[in-house]
Amino acid sequence: MKGDRVEIVIDAGEGSRTYEVTATRAGRRVDVTTRRAVVEVSEVTRTGTPVRTARFMASRILALVEHPAGERAGHPAGERGGQPAAGGAPD
Repeated sequence: MKGDRVEIVIDAGEGSRTYEVTATRAGRRVDVTTRRAVVEVSEVTRTGTPVRTARFMASRILALVEHPAGERAGHPAGERGGQPAAGGAPD
């Protein structure tokens, strides 16, 4: 979904560097894949075709933070502000 975002913080020797991969158009998402010693972060279309890909050595990654598109400040993904949770009314 547009708004999916992944932040990657890596050890750059003299400090740390932060990279960000974001789904730039509607219908795209960001996928994270780990293979052997490489972490791959890709922006992909609905059909699964990669548009942009960033690869990082797993041993250099300090933090990898995923921000789903549905998550807003104070509201976890899938929860709508101001509406009660599903399950029934109290007696």
